[in-house]
Amino acid sequence: MTDAQDTAADGSLRITGGTPPDDAGSSVTGAPSPLLEPREGIPPVITDEAALAEVTAAFAAGSGPVAVDAERASGYRYGQRAYLVQLRREGAGSALIDPVACPDLSGLGEALSGVEWVLHAATQDLPCLREIGMVPTRLFDTELAGRLAGFPRVGLGAMVEGVLGYVLEKGHSAVDWSTRPLPEPWLRYAALDVELLVDLRDALEKELDRQGKLDWAHQEFDAIAAAPPAEPRKDPWRRTSGMHKVRRRRQLAVVRELWETRDRIAQRRDVSPGKVLSDAAVVEAALALPANVHALAALNGFGHRTGRRQLEQWQAAVDRAKALPESALPQPGQQVTGPPPPRAWADKDPVAAARLSAARAAVSALAERLTMPQENVISPDTVRRICWEPPQTVDAGSVATALAGYGARPWQVELVTPVLVDALTAQGA
Repeated sequence: MTDAQDTAADGSLRITGGTPPDDAGSSVTGAPSPLLEPREGIPPVITDEAALAEVTAAFAAGSGPVAVDAERASGYRYGQRAYLVQLRREGAGSALIDPVACPDLSGLGEALSGVEWVLHAATQDLPCLREIGMVPTRLFDTELAGRLAGFPRVGLGAMVEGVLGYVLEKGHSAVDWSTRPLPEPWLRYAALDVELLVDLRDALEKELDRQGKLDWAHQEFDAIAAAPPAEPRKDPWRRTSGMHKVRRRRQLAVVRELWETRDRIAQRRDVSPGKVLSDAAVVEAALALPANVHALAALNGFGHRTGRRQLEQWQAAVDRAKALPESALPQPGQQVTGPPPPRAWADKDPVAAARLSAARAAVSALAERLTMPQENVISPDTVRRICWEPPQTVDAGSVATALAGYGARPWQVELVTPVLVDALTAQGA
C-alpha cells in the first residue's frame, strides 16, 4: 500500500490522500503512484449467458454507484459498436463482458435501472451501450464534472493522477478491441479504467459541492441521461477531410459517390472506411476528375498497392458522378438552419456581428469568474442564435425564454441571462 491509500475493515481500497485540493486542478501532494493491477486481479471475460446471469445478479445485489466503461475499435472496424464492457460496483467487484459473445445486455441494464452510472465522457460511450441494451436512468460524468470544477486537464488518466494521486497506464487506448482473444495486458488496462472511477466520482462530488456547483452538475448529468439518440447526420459525406478544397458541384458529386461507395464496402467488410480508401484520395480524385483508370492510378492514394479491380470500382464511381445531370449535382453549401458562420456576419449584418462580439466577451468574462470552459457555461451555438435573431424586446424574461428554448439548463439560464441582456442592450438590440 502507498501513503495515498489504506485498507478498510472489509478489505476494500479506501482513498485517503487523493481528495481534491482547495484549488481545483492542482495535484495531490507527493509523487503519484502507478496503479499496476486491479485490486482483485483481472476478472475473467464473460462470454456466455450463464456467466452473464451470475454477473447480473451480483451487480444487482451490489451497493452504491456502478462504474461503467466501453471499448470500441475506432479506426479498425465499421461503426462504433462496443467490443468490451467494463463495470465495477461495491459488493460485486469488477466485470469484463464481451458484447460480441453476449450481444444483449438489456437484462444487466434493467438490473442496474435506478442505479447511478459513473462514466468518463459519457456521450462517447452511451451510443454503443444503448445498442446492446444498456441505458442509464441516472449518471455521473467524471469528465464533465472535471470541466465544471475547473480542472485544466480532464482526461481520465490526468484526473485520476491529479485528484487521487495514481498513474493509470494508457498505452492500449487506441488498440483494435475487436481482437479475439484479447491479450492480458489489454484486459488489465480495461479493468483499471473502472478501478477508481467511483472513487474519482466521490472526490469530484465533494469538490463541486465545495464550489457551489453540484446542482449545476446534476442538471447537466440529467440532461445527458434524458437526451434521445442522435439523429443520423444529413449528408455525412460533406465531413470528408479536405472538403474545403472542393468547390465545383461536379467535384462535390465525385466526393459523394466515392464516399458512398467506400461506405458500402466498409460496412460489408466491417472495416473502418479509412482502411478502404483515405479521405485524401477521395478529395484528390474529385479535384482531378480522372478520365480513366490509368489517370486514376496516377493520383495519390491510388498507387501500386491498389489492384485493377479496385481501381475500376473507384473509376466507375467517378464516372457515375460525371454522368449526372446538372439538376442532380449537390449544392456547394450544406443546407443549414440558424445563423451563418460568424466569419460572414460582418458583411451580412454588421450590427449582429457587434452583438456577437459583445456577447462573446461577456460570456468569456463569466466563464473566467466561474473557472470553467465557455462552452460549458453556455453553448456557443445558442449565443450565436440569440445574437443573430434577438428577441423583439430584450429583457430578462425574453432572453431567459430564448435560452431555455435552445436547451439551456436552469442554472445556465440564471447565470447567462443577465450578461446577455447587458451585452445586447449595450449594442442597441
